[in-house]
Amino acid sequence: MATFKEIVTKAVVGKGKKYYKNTYTINTENTPTTVLGCWVINHNFKGFEENGKIVITGSFDVNIWYSYDNDTKTTVITKTIDYREVVNVSTRANSDTTNRDIIVRSLKQPSCVNAKENGNSIEFDIEKELGIEIVGDTKVKIAIEDGEEPWDIIPDDNLSSEVEKEIDNSVKEDYLDKK
Repeated sequence: MATFKEIVTKAVVGKGKKYYKNTYTINTENTPTTVLGCWVINHNFKGFEENGKIVITGSFDVNIWYSYDNDTKTTVITKTIDYREVVNVSTRANSDTTNRDIIVRSLKQPSCVNAKENGNSIEFDIEKELGIEIVGDTKVKIAIEDGEEPWDIIPDDNLSSEVEKEIDNSVKEDYLDKK
């Protein structure tokens, strides 16, 4: 019959992901005629715990290429967008809540899914997906077998006397003295 032992270790005690789609507006110097492209770069983020919830703060740069003057000229406008997301990630009941690490991963990098002109501004939709893991101390129960496993017998690696004599006879001690 097996008995159980408890091991205290660090493990993922909470895990979740969340999809975000946000609409932003950027004002332009010229009245846009057509939005030609939108790129999102330089995504930075970090997570921490605040009042029992996980807070993710981050930023990314948006570069929007657009035409103006009836599609005769183009320019690129850049804007840094800061964000703060608050999520509630459930954790296991038997985990230690005093010493936890928050790991945030970008499961889907921010990307522009829609951009349109609106007077002297451009409205655009950014979508992203973030994964959150909470690593903390937890107890794991493992089964311990009562009996001890038998030891394997290791064969003797000693050379037989016949093999030793054969090696001694084949070695020529004066091989360096030959001229």
